[in-house]
Amino acid sequence: MPTKIKICGLTKPEDIEVLNALNVELAGFVFYKPSPRHLTQELGVQLAARCRPEMERVALLVDPSDDEVDMALATISPHHIQLHGNESPERVTEIRRRGGCDIIKALPIETPADFAQARDYADAANWFLFDAKPSSDALSGALPGGNGDPFDWAHLSAYDQSQPYLLAGGLNPENVGRALEISQAPMVDISSGVESAPGEKDPERIEQFVKAVRQADAARKE
Repeated sequence: MPTKIKICGLTKPEDIEVLNALNVELAGFVFYKPSPRHLTQELGVQLAARCRPEMERVALLVDPSDDEVDMALATISPHHIQLHGNESPERVTEIRRRGGCDIIKALPIETPADFAQARDYADAANWFLFDAKPSSDALSGALPGGNGDPFDWAHLSAYDQSQPYLLAGGLNPENVGRALEISQAPMVDISSGVESAPGEKDPERIEQFVKAVRQADAARKE
């Protein structure tokens, strides 16, 4: 199966057109006010309407209230809700039932032992997203993801559950081929690695990233 690609933090109609043209599988929309990629409900509706029918929409939320979950559902009718906070397994289950769609639970990774936390969410999440644990530095640690930090991809050998996962954290067009070679990840997720500035997607970088993933897929077949 080809590696699925998720481009997260889309903020402009032009971003969607680029993803449509490149047949990117998943589009991520951020509903978290501290993020430079946060969307208003009005803009979220506009962007979701431009997605080609085959592209799956993902709503990214951080420790959301029920009202915030409902807003995201009404705004983009997501195929997946990505939870990037400290949601407990019980809360993840509640959101899954409320949303009626699949859940992607983001988990911070620094060492192989960190994959053990995935077992707690085995019955609650459909997919996982493995991202680098945020730095203790005040600036990079202000956001739970999208900070451009990688973790050691070889650590993924410690993951032994059945749920599919997305590899995230510090990916870019230059290193994603190596990341896939090491990790054999079924899906990749990128945000800051294809930006010219926080919240500003670079069409050329997106195209380069997609090309690098497709080349890695071809190399795996050889």
